[in-house]
Amino acid sequence: MNDIQKTEAHSFYREALSILVESGEDFLLGGGFALFHYTGLFRDTKDLDIFCTPTQYPGLMKLFARHGYEIVLTDARWLAKVFKGEYYIDIIFNSTNNICIVDESWYEHSVSTVFMDLPIRLIAPEELIWSKVFIQNRERFDGADVNHVMLRYGKQLDWKRLLQRCDPHWHLLLAQLIVFQFVYPADYTEIIPRWLFDELMQRAHEQYELPPSQEKVCRGPLIDQTQYAVDITDWHYKGMTIKTV
Repeated sequence: MNDIQKTEAHSFYREALSILVESGEDFLLGGGFALFHYTGLFRDTKDLDIFCTPTQYPGLMKLFARHGYEIVLTDARWLAKVFKGEYYIDIIFNSTNNICIVDESWYEHSVSTVFMDLPIRLIAPEELIWSKVFIQNRERFDGADVNHVMLRYGKQLDWKRLLQRCDPHWHLLLAQLIVFQFVYPADYTEIIPRWLFDELMQRAHEQYELPPSQEKVCRGPLIDQTQYAVDITDWHYKGMTIKTV
């Protein structure tokens, strides 16, 4: 971004957030601004990531429509967009894999701050990590973001709550912790709780004591729907849709 674009973007951010705050509607700010709050890393971006529950996004879209913004329901499963020129807002109420659905607990654990002189609630660092461990595409991989949140905010994380969030897909959390150990050999013992690492390693060890899955399942599409498509379409693995008996 050049200086003019930065000025335009910041004006857009403040206008959009002012509309939300003045409306009294519930929402959470995520994306690059939440990452900045937890790590100090700032990225110039042309969009805002606004999180809300699935029942709230229609009201937010109509709110912006009344203020002259263009609104688009990009994907009814998880994403709507609000445009003003080249800048836009992502209104996120779920994840592409239908796992990280936004519910009231996101609000209960949100973090209050002031952003652009406005009172804002951010998604909690546990939700930020939980949603990012699933983003492992060729085009976008958020592992470094997760490592940076752990490094800069790890001593304040609610690790038990993070485990609860990641519990059904705990392998991804363990993988992230091992990568963190590799990346930060001088820091991991002070940040990653030993009890968490031991518990997840024990779970991984116990996997070998169980019989293999009778169904040839590939969970790859939960983290990258493109690169693991061949497993489903050509190699006859089953996706994560559960059959009823």
